[in-house]
Amino acid sequence: MGKESQVLTDTNLPIGKKSKGKIRNIYDLGEYLLIVVTDAISAFDVVLPNGILHKGYVLNKLSVLWFKALARIIGNHFITDNVDEYPEVCRPYAELLKGRSMLVKKAQPLPAECIVRGYLSGSGWTSYRENETVCGITLPSGLVESDKLPGPIFTPTTKAKQGEHDLPITFMQMVDILGYELASMVRDASLRLYLEGAKLAEQAGIIIADTKMEFGLIDGELILIDELLTPDSSRFWPSDSYKPGGPQLSFDKQFVRDYLLAIKWDQKPPAPELPPEIIKKTSEKYLEAYAKLLRVLK
Repeated sequence: MGKESQVLTDTNLPIGKKSKGKIRNIYDLGEYLLIVVTDAISAFDVVLPNGILHKGYVLNKLSVLWFKALARIIGNHFITDNVDEYPEVCRPYAELLKGRSMLVKKAQPLPAECIVRGYLSGSGWTSYRENETVCGITLPSGLVESDKLPGPIFTPTTKAKQGEHDLPITFMQMVDILGYELASMVRDASLRLYLEGAKLAEQAGIIIADTKMEFGLIDGELILIDELLTPDSSRFWPSDSYKPGGPQLSFDKQFVRDYLLAIKWDQKPPAPELPPEIIKKTSEKYLEAYAKLLRVLK
């Protein structure tokens, strides 16, 4: 990470057909895909104009660590993040790719986002206040914001196009999309991954309040794809300051969301510029989360 002194919000490498996501650029190398994680940041499904220094490195390295640590639960698309093992066409760009990329298997992504919640926060808390349910799941009365749930719950959403919002769906609506057998496999794998990941994170002093995962199929086999248990896809709270009854301190991009809510942005493009102090603090939070988890996962 020492050489990564500049923010990288996009890449345009002549190494294969490029697909651009909010944060990741994906290059089709024929037999494999190369995922390059930029320093871009999104909030409320809108990409912000500023990047966050070291963010791409943290997201990529943490996903690699989690893919390896939790592979016993379900297979994933990860092959290697060693640039020396990449196809020859990537070698001229080794310095740019080092630390922020991975070579992965090609999979057919499933058209749903898989969210597991262990604590009541974010849109889950908003839904609970309306009718004591989250994605059709009835929860006990009397819970407060950030409360730990009696057990983790699976609350999937649609997989929206860039610039659009993911919409919550019930498990049975997911069954309508994927079929009962596949939807059940996805739900069960998501819950197992969350439970095991949360247990490991506790050893690092981090509460994983909730997380989002994606799955795909290779020759009919269900595998985990994209990223896993990062500060972009999860709410990370420091366990030593956890106190239910309101919002929590965090190691994730909730810090940026809170700033955007405070300035009353309408959550529609174009997004506002982030002040230098918000950018700096966000970078520090991502790095701190990585340092804590590295001690447990390496």
